[in-house]
Formats: sequence, C-alpha cells, structure tokens
Amino acid sequence: MASPLKDLYSPAFYDRLTKALAVTIPGFDKGKFVKEIFSPDFESKELKERMKHTSKVLHNFLPADYAQSIELIKKTISQLRIQGIGEDGLAFMFLPDYIETYGINHFATSVEALEFVTQFVSCEFAVRPFILKYGNEMILRMQQWSLHESHKVRRLASEGSRPRLPWAMAIPFLKKDPTSILPILENLKTDPSEYVRRSVANSLNDIAKDHPQVVLDIAKKWSGLGDETDAIIKHGSRTLLKQGHADILKHYGLDDKGILLSDFKILTPEIKIGESLEFSFSILNENPAEQKVRLEYAIYYKKQNGQNTKKVYKISERIYPAGASVNVVRKQKFVLITTRKFHLGDHQISMIINGAEKEISSFELTA
Repeated sequence: MASPLKDLYSPAFYDRLTKALAVTIPGFDKGKFVKEIFSPDFESKELKERMKHTSKVLHNFLPADYAQSIELIKKTISQLRIQGIGEDGLAFMFLPDYIETYGINHFATSVEALEFVTQFVSCEFAVRPFILKYGNEMILRMQQWSLHESHKVRRLASEGSRPRLPWAMAIPFLKKDPTSILPILENLKTDPSEYVRRSVANSLNDIAKDHPQVVLDIAKKWSGLGDETDAIIKHGSRTLLKQGHADILKHYGLDDKGILLSDFKILTPEIKIGESLEFSFSILNENPAEQKVRLEYAIYYKKQNGQNTKKVYKISERIYPAGASVNVVRKQKFVLITTRKFHLGDHQISMIINGAEKEISSFELTA
C-alpha cells in the first residue's frame, strides 16, 4: 500500500534539507530546527499543513530582512543540486509557499525569486496571490516569462495565470475577462516543450468554461499552424466537445447525421460499489462517404439530494468508412476514490455520437 503523501515530509527528507541549510545559513542550528519541525502535533498534520509548517519553521532561521532570506534560499537550492537532489520534488513546495507567505509586499524581490525557484520546484500556486494583489503588473511580468529561455519559467507564465487552476485560488478578474493572458498563450502556442503546450491547452480549457467564443476564435485562428498547435486546440476544446457545443462540433466536422446507434444494452443492470458497469452497442455509418465519429457516454451519478450529475467519458474518435458497422463493449468502474463519493440507487447512462445524446438507460448501484 502506498504511503500517504504527507510522509514526503519524513526524517530522511529533513536530514537532506538540513545538510544544505547548514552550508548556506550562517550559524544554522540543525538540532533546534529538527526539534521545531517535529512538534508534538506534527504527526496529525496533513500534507499542506506540513508544507506550511516547514515554511514557518524555516522563517525562524532566516534573516528578518526578506531580500537576504531570498538570497539564502537561492543558495540552498544550489546546494541541494550539488548534493544531487533533483528538481521537481513535491516536498520542496514549501519554498514557493515561503515566497507567497512572506514576500507578498515585496513585489520586485518576490517576482525575481519566483522566476528562480520555479526552475527547481513549480511556483504555479504561489504566483496567484501576486496576480490578485498586483493585477496587470504581474500579468505583464508573466508575459515576459513566456519568452524565457527556461521551459519551466515559460510554463509558470501559462499555468500560473490559468483562470481556474485546480486546487489553487481562483482569479476572478481573469474568469471575467481573460483578454490580458491571451498574449501569453499566443507566445507559447508553438513552444518546443510539450510540458508548456499542455499548460496552454489547459488554460484554453479554463477559458472555454466562461468564454467559449474566445476559444472558438482561437481555434479558427490557430488551426492548421502545425500538428502540435492543432493538438493544443483540441485538448483546450475538450470541455466544449463534451458539452456538445455546436460551433466546436462544426469546427471538427462532427455531425451525427447518418450515424446510427443500435442494440444499446446494459449488461450489468445491477452492480455493487467496487464493480464495473458493462454495456454494449453498435454503430453504423450509413452515409455514402466516410465520416469522423466521436463516441462518448455520459454517466448520470446520483447525488446525495437525489438529483443526478452528468459526467461525460470519451470512448474514441476516428474515421468510419461508408457503410462501416462496429460493435463496442465497454466497462465503467465504480471504485471509490478520494474525489468521488457514490450514492446508492438508480443511475443512468446515455450514449453520445458526435455531441448528440442518444439512448439513455438506467442501472442500479447497490451496497
């Protein structure tokens, strides 16, 4: 069984960290640091609490002058690299948290620190309070980052400015009007790093939830620039596609005319939590020419209040030759995960062909 994520903050981790701090912080007291870290309530702290706790304890051992503290943090990162500790370790997210917590009123120093630290551990969450406080001044700096030589800084420009970044604070003014971040995405649309391009797509998908026309216009503008840019548009349009948005379906040539669904059956009409819903159906392209077919299904999950909430899952998207007929069998697992709680009772499933919802049937989830 995998260890909880909070256990990233382990004695072994702090041993590695304090070895670096002992080199970079004059007069550093390792014993005192470790004693403050492993406070009586340390074991009860979850991942984020341990992260913030580490940031707070580190603050006690750094100079009162924020700029001096940042210089020591930079030296510590360099020392960690000398010790062979690689980049992107999740436990080091306490470093961006330090900047967010103690540097929000030190714009110039913190912006430069974010640019440096994100090349060791991503600062996508820490940059957001600066966007909220400094608005367009921060966005303009992120536009500059979008032209940076480091792909990690370029990604910070696109990922950190997402209007709806998951697990992070929202940016209301960007949800209301994303115009100011469009130059960032424009600069990165042909970025050589897939890591960056995927972030651009995710930002577009965020924008599509509030401003579908903006993303539709970008799709038309960027379409055909290259395979990688086309992939950004497609991934950035995924919410619109799942919603069956007419204009994006038209953009991708997805028309359900002449695509017939038949023999839709639920093979397991009663399932228990931990089992899989199994269903089958057939698809026929009766058009005289080949047709692109996007197959999806929607599960209407029962909520605690008795109503249903719809979630769409993609099966495939490919060309069906004229007259082609295909039989499909699929399974949908009902395994408990931390982000979803199942409620017993009647649920529904429907088939979706090129954005058009077809037959819907019921099944029962039991204990």
